[in-house]
Amino acid sequence: MQIRVQVSINGSREEIWKVITDIETSVDKISAIDAIEILDKPESGLVGLKWRETRTMFGKSATEVMWITDVVENESYDVRAESHGMVYLSRLSISQEGDSHILSMDFGGEAQTFMGKLMSVTMGVFFKGATQRALLQDLEDLKAVVEAGP
Repeated sequence: MQIRVQVSINGSREEIWKVITDIETSVDKISAIDAIEILDKPESGLVGLKWRETRTMFGKSATEVMWITDVVENESYDVRAESHGMVYLSRLSISQEGDSHILSMDFGGEAQTFMGKLMSVTMGVFFKGATQRALLQDLEDLKAVVEAGP
């Protein structure tokens, strides 16, 4: 399952970057996030930042451990999570279109076990639309924070 969502944001690349990389305060920015606990914080940069995120998805609370694996400063960062026989990879990226910026999220899951593959095939179709709507809401929440200013 591969999903891509995006929103146009009236704000500078630097303002958007500051908002999307402040993981510790995500609970105050993204309505679906219920709690963030930082597990590992690198001495510098974002690569290696690891956190436990609890959010409400599909009406239920779910907690996952996530970590940043790659960063292109002021452009994109990649996040990895592993759960229930799946590896989930996502990328938040900023691009420019005319006078505004586009914040995009690419999200995908890859089954690692037989059960993961079985669940991916049977449940993937049912959850793709709901997941796409949830990710888009995350971006809309971030857009509101950027456009509201400091």
